[in-house]
Amino acid sequence: MTNTKKIIILGAGGFAKTLADILQQNKIYAEIKFLDDTKTGKNILGKCSDYIKFKNENTDMYPAFGNNEVRKIWFEKLQQEKINIPTIIHNSAYISPTVKIETGIAVLPKAVINTNCVVKQGCIVNCGSVIDHDCILEQFVHICIGAMVKAENKIPAGTKIEAGQIVARQQFGGIEG
Repeated sequence: MTNTKKIIILGAGGFAKTLADILQQNKIYAEIKFLDDTKTGKNILGKCSDYIKFKNENTDMYPAFGNNEVRKIWFEKLQQEKINIPTIIHNSAYISPTVKIETGIAVLPKAVINTNCVVKQGCIVNCGSVIDHDCILEQFVHICIGAMVKAENKIPAGTKIEAGQIVARQQFGGIEG
């Protein structure tokens, strides 16, 4: 049986290209296209606001915006339209089997999400970042490249942890065990 599943990535910047690369490697989709408000090109079908034209049961969509608030707005629009937003995980990422992951998560190459973590919808765990045991990433958190979140942290919704930043153990307040 031939795979006919498609994905449209909203945004065509660096993060979107990285996700497309991961999806190509994973061979989940037969077709990967983009919508973008400022870029044009052969794989860009139109503006982000055109998304509704492409809604069908065979097409997933992903809001590939590094800006947490913009990603949240688009995530909510897609959810309201009952469009499937996949979770995208690179094969080289390590995710403990005890981790709970919600929808629409992006976990990029060499990221680590350790024992008993919870990663809520719309989060980005970028290349080489480490989330140590017993952490909670609330919705639409962005852990940038090479950042480390030490054990037992609860990262508030919409927080961006910058590249290379180290979040001390329980810096945002511990979680109850």
